[in-house]
This record gives sequence, structure tokens and C-alpha cells, in this order.
Amino acid sequence: MQDRPVRLLDQVRQIIRLKHYSIRTEEAYIGWIKRYILFHDKRHPQEMGSPEIEAFLTHLAVELNVASSTQNQAFSALLFLYREVLKQDLDAPIDAVRAKIPKRIPTVLTREEVHQVLDAISGTHRLMAKLLYGSGLRVMECVRLRVKDVDFARYQITVRDGKGMKDRVTMLPASLVDPLQEHLQHVKQIHQNDLVKGYGSVYLPDALERKYPNANREWIWQYVFPATSLSKDPRTGIMRRHHIDASGLQKAVRKAAKLTGIPKRVTCHTFRHSFATHLLENSYDIRTVQELLGHKDVKTTMIYTHVLNRGGMAVRSPLD
Repeated sequence: MQDRPVRLLDQVRQIIRLKHYSIRTEEAYIGWIKRYILFHDKRHPQEMGSPEIEAFLTHLAVELNVASSTQNQAFSALLFLYREVLKQDLDAPIDAVRAKIPKRIPTVLTREEVHQVLDAISGTHRLMAKLLYGSGLRVMECVRLRVKDVDFARYQITVRDGKGMKDRVTMLPASLVDPLQEHLQHVKQIHQNDLVKGYGSVYLPDALERKYPNANREWIWQYVFPATSLSKDPRTGIMRRHHIDASGLQKAVRKAAKLTGIPKRVTCHTFRHSFATHLLENSYDIRTVQELLGHKDVKTTMIYTHVLNRGGMAVRSPLD
């Protein structure tokens, strides 16, 4: 009896996991590929090419009026499908109607407003929000932070696989050292209890899992902000304690902003915008701020403010 051929979407999943993409990227790419196939009346992608991709992307921009970032994600998913899965070169350049990129000035809080919002948040979410502002982290960089990436001696945090799959180093605010160490003592107790019960493993990328088969139970690989309960890994079915859900932090920030009555749209990313702006206001070199934020191009950093390049200097967190 011959083996059944692997279904297209299962092939996509296999290659995504082989390349160590996150589960969020996997879910997004699978979703866009499904929508692409349904848009063209369930035709197999092998039977289609550039004209069909153009038609789908144009539909997203013109009829659904999606944001440019959404259209770009859909395009990336389809490029991945053809290049990495089907091994098929597209027969012509993609000339779809592109969604407009809005030129918006980011919302920035004053220092007083930042502390008003932080004071209105409680518990672990408050500590996380302080890291967003004090270290300039993106929300997913914060929730995915592992114990080994917090260096208390050097007052620094290493961000692994940030946007663009890049690593970078940013500062750990001195004022967060004690509260973070106290928090980790509690997290370590949770981890030890999980080990006693036969759990205690954490998700690691496949390559690391194979190279260090016992590392997933080691303390240094655990999440700094673990979930309150164990859950089944959607890829492997293994019961694990994953990192905390970002939506909880996002809701806590929105609620705190509403309580303060600040007349601005405040999100988790607002803390990162404020981090960058306050450093620049303090006359720190824009190239240094670019490195701390992990921006590929200094033009992205320049959106916060245009300042003179004043040379490098020791950077201290605006939280301090």
C-alpha cells in the first residue's frame, strides 16, 4: 500500500517548523494561503502564478481596504508558499495595487503620564509594563524573555529573535533589578514544583531540542513570565508551561490608561515609543537609540524626532 501524499498545508507547516518560524507566523501564513486558495475557487496553487497573486493582493487593498502591513504579510506568505514549498519561480513580477502606508506620528506619553499609567497597573503586568518602557521592548519580546537572557551583573537584556529574526542587547533598568529578582524567585519555585510533578519542560526550537535534549527542563531556559497554568503544546501535544499570554498585558495597559483619564490612545507599544523619544530628548545619540530599538534603518528611528548626532555616551534607562 502506497503512502498517501502529504497535503499542501501540512507541507507548509513542516517547512515553517524546519526553518524555526514562530507558531504565530505559522498560523498567519496558513491562514493567508487558505484565503488565497478559496479566493480562486479552491484551485491548487501549482496551477496558478503571478496573475492570481496580483488579483488576490489587489482584492485585499481595493475591496477589503487592509493596512499595508497586512497586505505585506499576505504577500510574504504566498512568496513562502511558491519559493519554499512548491519550489516554483513566479513567471512575472507582482504588480498588484498596494495598500497605502499611513504616515502617522507615534503616540508618546510624557514621563509623568508614563508613571501614571504604570502606577495604575498591578502585579506581574506592572513589572512587564515597566520593562516595555525601561528597556524599549516590544510586547512579544517581553513575554518570550527567558531567564538566561537577563544579565543582572551587566544591567542588560538580550533580546533573541526580535523583529527580522535579529538578536540585540538593551539595558536592564537598575530600578527593576530587585523586583525582577524577587519575581524570578517565585517563578523558580513554580518551575521546581512542575519538575516534581513530572513536567517542567519548556518549548525550544527543534535544533536546540535535538542538540541539548535535557535543556528544556533547565532553569535558565524557562520563561521569565510563565503562564499561570500548564497547557498542551499545539505542535507536539506535550503538556508544558508556556509564556504568559500577551493579551492579558495589553488589556491591563488599556484599562490603566482609561483609569488615568489620559486623552491619548495608549497601547503596549506606546511605552516603546516613549522610551525612544525620552532617550532622544535626553540628548542620547540617535544611532545608539537605533541599536537599542533594533531598527534596521536609522530612518525608522528618526520618526521620533530629528536630533543632531552628538556622539556615543553611556546610556541610562529613562525609567531611572
